[in-house]
Amino acid sequence: MTTDKKDKKFLKLFLGIIFDIIGYASYIIPGFAETSDIIWAPLSAWLMTRMYKGTSGKVGAVITFIEEALPFTDAVPTFTFMWLYTYVMNPKKKDEDDNVIDITDMQ
Repeated sequence: MTTDKKDKKFLKLFLGIIFDIIGYASYIIPGFAETSDIIWAPLSAWLMTRMYKGTSGKVGAVITFIEEALPFTDAVPTFTFMWLYTYVMNPKKKDEDDNVIDITDMQ
């Protein structure tokens, strides 16, 4: 993995943690949480689609929107979970040998 890709990977983790904290921060002021979610739910879904491209980003956006829109579910760190899914549980490794045909396996 190049340094640039590694930097972007950890920048996404850092931003994800910040976005999860923003989702939690609405609970600091009593009664403000569910009102602020009207704004934060669509914004967090949009941010998820910008951070993670493709189908996984879209599915993550839907999950984030639902999690933020439902009452009392803001404690779920969806951005951090998405980072873990993308880079730990389901990493896509692109080696230079991916496009090479293994002739030793042919019969």
